[in-house]
Amino acid sequence: MTKPQLLIDTDPGVDDALAILMAHAHADVLGLSIAAGNVGLAHTTRNARTLVDLVGASTPVFAGCPTPLVHLPEEDAAFVHGHDGLGDVGFPEPKVATMDEHAALAILRLTREHPGEITLVALAPLTNLALALRLDPSLPQRVKRLVVMGGAVTGHGNTGRVPAEFNVGFDPEAAHVVFEGFPDFDLVDWELTLRHAFDEDEFDQWLAAGDHRAQFFGRVFQVARETNSRRGRRGIIAADALAMAVAIDPSVVVRSAQRWVGVELDGRLTRGATVVDWGDRLGRHAQANVVLELDQLKFAAMVQRALGALQQA
Repeated sequence: MTKPQLLIDTDPGVDDALAILMAHAHADVLGLSIAAGNVGLAHTTRNARTLVDLVGASTPVFAGCPTPLVHLPEEDAAFVHGHDGLGDVGFPEPKVATMDEHAALAILRLTREHPGEITLVALAPLTNLALALRLDPSLPQRVKRLVVMGGAVTGHGNTGRVPAEFNVGFDPEAAHVVFEGFPDFDLVDWELTLRHAFDEDEFDQWLAAGDHRAQFFGRVFQVARETNSRRGRRGIIAADALAMAVAIDPSVVVRSAQRWVGVELDGRLTRGATVVDWGDRLGRHAQANVVLELDQLKFAAMVQRALGALQQA
């Protein structure tokens, strides 16, 4: 099977790290465009470079927007990912350099160089992608697929605002621009990731059986694991890895629903919430393929290969 060509917009972040390992194990990665989100841009850019070093790739890293489009963020996710975004392990300065080109411009250039070939995987707040779309509204015409990790489609969010999921809630205006600007995209939401968490003991076996990538991930994941445990979240939650599985192999999707999805921008309690028109009451174009169920065994095998715990078939 021909490997998909991926352009990954990301804010590493521990779960981003696992997704990036998966991408390099299963696909051709044309670039990492970096946004602020889980932690600040200086950290997320450095973390992306660390990951490229780890996998021994020549993947270019493009730094992007350090803040949301309009409002300063109310919170980041350092309490989950560590202050540096990779569990505060303290890795040495990476060898891979950051490219001079801004992430939004890199997105536009690469999609022009590879029209109709690139799957764009959005794992971060959508600031870079929204900026690229404002600069060139024809961007969606050149993208083969867009896969977004974001939202909480029945209001069970993971931020201080009850209905909001972190990526959308960090920059709701950017999410609004992207959701309105792309006629079709796959949406992998937070609630799906909770339903597809891995058993902890089984995941530990994968880490023990893996190679240097598994050792790396086991170290950076400790803070997130402890935080999830304190919050009563069961299992190993791998949000960005789940979206990456959908990007790499669409056949992993078992059940989905095509619906219109919007973003609440003004609500006092609901700003950043994803609003799904489940009953087609608005009569608007259903642009989002909301993923509802995945093949867990396929997903698990993809993660194991990315950790070196399972050989590629």
